[in-house]
Amino acid sequence: MLSLLTVYIWLLTCAPGEQLYEHYGHTAIRVLDTERNLDLCFNYGTFSFNTDNFYYKFVRGETYYMLDVEPTEEFMYDYMEEYRPVYVQELNLPEANSMALYADLIRNSRPQNREYLYNFVYDNCSTRAYDMIVKHLPDSITSSYQGFASTSYRTAIEYYTGRGSVVNSLINMVFGSEADKPMNSQERLFLPEELMNYLEHAVYSDGMPVVLGSGAGTFEVYSPPFWEKTWFYLLLFALFALAVSLYDRRRGKLSLWFDITVATVYLLLLAVVVFIVFFSIHPLVGLNWRLIVIPLIHLCARLVYIVRF
Repeated sequence: MLSLLTVYIWLLTCAPGEQLYEHYGHTAIRVLDTERNLDLCFNYGTFSFNTDNFYYKFVRGETYYMLDVEPTEEFMYDYMEEYRPVYVQELNLPEANSMALYADLIRNSRPQNREYLYNFVYDNCSTRAYDMIVKHLPDSITSSYQGFASTSYRTAIEYYTGRGSVVNSLINMVFGSEADKPMNSQERLFLPEELMNYLEHAVYSDGMPVVLGSGAGTFEVYSPPFWEKTWFYLLLFALFALAVSLYDRRRGKLSLWFDITVATVYLLLLAVVVFIVFFSIHPLVGLNWRLIVIPLIHLCARLVYIVRF
């Protein structure tokens, strides 16, 4: 433990919550300034729903986040209320580096500097914290932690969103081939748990640990029940479509209301996907084969009526 420091730095990693945007956890930086008796939390993950045209900008990928500063006690209390663990890792930094990091965070928190264009995989609360920390390390570091290294963005996001869930399937519908490329060691650090474990196992060139002690933990990731699984709703849709087709075959007439309803819903979904793919600045988006699942099920069910033996 470094002695007689006036500034101490911690990485805070918050466990996932119930809301979709909380499933990945959260990252913040804690600074203890003993000289001024300040204990502050620097949080790059704040935004306002009151922004003009918020949802349109969100779909377009033009959401601006900001660096918020609040007492660490208040920050921790919010997570305690939701029974979400916060893992605390003290960084092994010399006094000069701690002071420089602290000063940089203060500069970033000023009104003219605090906002940034949020990007879920390239520029978020975790990548901002990582970049700020690495910028002020006294030496280069290496980490033995592999985690999601060489794993695709799609696989990593699916792990936290809930494998097989409806939400994850909707995300996969707008992800193109870019999402299937393997991430390198740094690219995966947009995930708070990855950053936490990466630094936990990191050392300087002389073998000294980057983190003092052991403050890492393991996330309890969301596991959707069967009624939130995509296959469950696709099965219901297939059975209903088959039942309609059998009914139509028996009476010798198509139920056009069913085909019009399916086509309308699908075209609306397709329009949203096309808009995101061609008119948004979101990374990883693109057209993919998953878009044909709904019309394929519909067509197969309708073959019961169309094909006569």
